[in-house]
Amino acid sequence: MLDFASSSDVGDIEAAAQSASDTEILDAYSNAVTSAADSIGPAVVRVEVRNKNGRPGGVGSGVVIAPDGLVLTNCHVVEGAKEVRLQDAEGRIMEARRLGEDPDTDLALLRAGSVRDLPSAALGNSKKLRRGQLVVAIGNPLGFESTVTAGVISALGRSLRSRNGRLIEDVIQTDAALNPGNSGGPLVSSRGEVIGINTAVIMGAQGICFAVASNTAQFVLSELIQHGRVRRAYIGVSAQTAAVPRRHARAAEIENSSGATINALEPNGPAALAGLMSLDTIVRADGAPVTGVDDLIRLLNGERIGRRIAIDILRRGSLRSFEVTPLERPAARAA
Repeated sequence: MLDFASSSDVGDIEAAAQSASDTEILDAYSNAVTSAADSIGPAVVRVEVRNKNGRPGGVGSGVVIAPDGLVLTNCHVVEGAKEVRLQDAEGRIMEARRLGEDPDTDLALLRAGSVRDLPSAALGNSKKLRRGQLVVAIGNPLGFESTVTAGVISALGRSLRSRNGRLIEDVIQTDAALNPGNSGGPLVSSRGEVIGINTAVIMGAQGICFAVASNTAQFVLSELIQHGRVRRAYIGVSAQTAAVPRRHARAAEIENSSGATINALEPNGPAALAGLMSLDTIVRADGAPVTGVDDLIRLLNGERIGRRIAIDILRRGSLRSFEVTPLERPAARAA
């Protein structure tokens, strides 16, 4: 004789299966967050500054990106500081000196003092990021050491105007909770790679926070190590990363799936004088593909100052080319 489960038994079985499935999902999420925090947390440092008048300044965060003591943080954290002191996750205190600052990206490079063989973190490839991807922010918000928050990437390729008016390009938007003191700390992927440097919170907004993309940070890092400053060309545009419709790419015979779409142009700037317009999407510069704002930032380096280059754009689906002569970008002034 066959036994058939009652409807209540079937319901209990389905509920138990659903509960087990929910537990697995929560465990996977928790494991991703804890793994990222465990791998990068030891490389996060507290950054304390004293101003030129000798008074204590602000407190921020930083991330060690080389065992010999190279530390990335925000420019606004150490701006105008007379002394900089670091404290690592083990409580060790180190004096640090500034190797270089780049207000245009709100990034600064520090060198820790005598301590070596520090835990360090690797910079990942921010070009591979996608909206909705899990990210973890690590820092020292409001003085609370080694705080971890998690969220998702809300948007990519944003432009952010800082408090003193400068425009920071190629910014990651996230809903991972940030507070004063998180500035300069890492934004980490679930793979345990630093994919951004946390830089700003929009006061009065709910869950809108920003980080400078790691590809931009890598470019700035190499420039600061080599030259102590970032010498850039500029063409006088504000742009953001945007998708290129497949039909437009096929018609123009280009391989771009994305480019840098111009939001605004500086009056009488190099791009405006050459004939570029708002809503043009830059897909190539000086023969190199431009798939987003970070590509354009890297291509407009010191070598291209004063040298005429070809800028290829999509305008209403048609490919057009313009000759643009970049100028040297003026140094950003502190407020």
